[in-house]
Amino acid sequence: MVVLVGLKAQRHSDLSRITAWWRTLGGTGFLALPPPTRSRYTQSDGHEDAAELFAARSLATGTSFAYWHWQSHSAFDRTGTLTGELYLHWGGDHATVAAGLGEGPDGYRITDSGPRGAFRLDRVTRQDADGLPDPQDEAGVRQFLARLGTTRHHHGSSAPLTGPEERWLHDRLATPVELRRVAGFAGALELRGALTPDETSRLLSAWQEEYAGRLSAWPGWWPVLNALLRQEREEAWDTAAALGPDAAGTLAEHPSPQALATVRTMALAGHDSAVPAWFHTYRALHEPDPHQAARTLSEQLTAHEAAPTAQAALLTALRTAVTTNRRAAHPQETHEATQAFAALTTVRLTTDDRLPRPLRVAAAHAAYDRLTLVREEAARLTGPEAADALAAADRYEAARDDLLAGTGPDLTSYEGALGDLWHRYRTLSPADIRWLRDRLADPATGVQGIAFCLELLHAHGEATETELLALLPRWKKELAKQYRTTYTEWRHPLVTLTCLAQDLAHPAAADLLAWWAKSKPLWKSPLRLLTHLGAPDETRAAELWKFVASGAHDTGHLMTWVLLRARLDGTHPLLVAERLIGEPGIRQYVLHRVLIGVADPAQPLWHYAFDPRSHSWWRRAQEVADDPRLSAEARAIGLKAAREHYVLRHPDQVRPPLTAGEVNEARTWLDARA
Repeated sequence: MVVLVGLKAQRHSDLSRITAWWRTLGGTGFLALPPPTRSRYTQSDGHEDAAELFAARSLATGTSFAYWHWQSHSAFDRTGTLTGELYLHWGGDHATVAAGLGEGPDGYRITDSGPRGAFRLDRVTRQDADGLPDPQDEAGVRQFLARLGTTRHHHGSSAPLTGPEERWLHDRLATPVELRRVAGFAGALELRGALTPDETSRLLSAWQEEYAGRLSAWPGWWPVLNALLRQEREEAWDTAAALGPDAAGTLAEHPSPQALATVRTMALAGHDSAVPAWFHTYRALHEPDPHQAARTLSEQLTAHEAAPTAQAALLTALRTAVTTNRRAAHPQETHEATQAFAALTTVRLTTDDRLPRPLRVAAAHAAYDRLTLVREEAARLTGPEAADALAAADRYEAARDDLLAGTGPDLTSYEGALGDLWHRYRTLSPADIRWLRDRLADPATGVQGIAFCLELLHAHGEATETELLALLPRWKKELAKQYRTTYTEWRHPLVTLTCLAQDLAHPAAADLLAWWAKSKPLWKSPLRLLTHLGAPDETRAAELWKFVASGAHDTGHLMTWVLLRARLDGTHPLLVAERLIGEPGIRQYVLHRVLIGVADPAQPLWHYAFDPRSHSWWRRAQEVADDPRLSAEARAIGLKAAREHYVLRHPDQVRPPLTAGEVNEARTWLDARA
């Protein structure tokens, strides 16, 4: 009976009404993709689904389309109720998509974020004469709070509350506290310093009772801690201690000797996220000069043997402070000019004698991809400013190799940050090779770091038995675990390790292959065939091809086969991939990505899809388009990928950032091949 009620509710839910409307969309030049399953998890998946549907329906590849993916689908709860804006992503011509979507289904509205954003679908709600929602209308309350702002990220831009608005919010906190419902009300009030001591006490009591031992698990904790600090209440310190480093940013907004001692302890305990708060609090209390403050804190980090990532966090705080001071002195300066100044600041800090070496090393890393931007900006300047910028760039280049020797990126950072610098390792210097090998020999290097370093060494032919022997003791306990690499340029580290063992004909290869052959754990099943790239033979090539031609989900299989076949035939993988154009049973959109990904076999790009933000994918697309060995059809694939890259459409989203000169070069290159 419960199930039937649930089904009946879903038939009349937001999801059912929106889906019914969605299925009516479509027309000349516009296609609405079917609602998503879990396999369409990102925008890249949506574009691949569109390409597959175009091929199945014989539609022109230039057809405009709209869709939502599984992450957007989280806007619906389990009953199908819309609990937030539904983001509708798209491809093709923006105006065509806007016309195709229209105003939305009855009872809902669509907001157009423009050619660079997604469309947003939400309910139409009612407000009274004071602009206030019905407290029982959850969608109306949500939209009202979104307009007011409820988190400290809105600080400084939050408009004052009207009298009716403030009374309405206080009324919501007057009833017995339900933490699940009141976080937004408390946040909207405390952004204006309006939580009362009584409200703060009741919220704190309910929070401590419901989230005992895990205070940071309640997403609405910020207004309570902020109110405790603002009201100078003793409970603030026990609360901050229970929250740990999550509280650091809030403590920095209320500088005091106790706040300084607390955030310093957090930072020196290895919590890098607390370093900026320590810097800001120290400056507020002791040393307004940002360079001197950074020097003092850097020396303390060094004395406590803090990781290089802590110095990098301190550098970011210093650069932000210097840039903020500049913006305050030049409020009319454009965003582009501020960015250029931030880049120049990073370059300058590399050789700033006021800073200790660990901070200058962090600056050398941060400035690596900003130097071209600095030189370009210098060319636009005149007089002493131009000379100063050029001199800073020259000093940086003279000092860079010494500062960066024996160093590398933070291997524990967000994987996208590592992908952003993949292009730096297209060739490996002796110093790079030493650093990568040292990291693999270091027991402290985690799975992501192992995957990153081993992939680079193996792809460049620099991985040796030494690396194999260093990792073999760790493979069963650490590497034989699920690790998603769908959107990275490196494979699962155990795949790469197995390939290395086979290439070296090491006895451990038999044990590794026996583990891959077992049916469990299930997560490794799609990855087993990727190990065939190690010591390839015709039998493995045939098994892999059978899988590729079956139409099963591809997570690197076609690329593996192309690289494998190229090794067996002693030819360039581009020529192998080219022969598959138009091959029955091969998904052509996957082949197009593979064609570009294997352009340089010494550093193949394993990302699941063409990455339009990546320098590496942009360069490979250009190379395929200009490769005289390839057919016109193959070169056209490279050119099409280059046209779809963000280098022209959204250059601000390319990482690391492009200079205006690089964008102009890209435009000239594309125009010449129009």
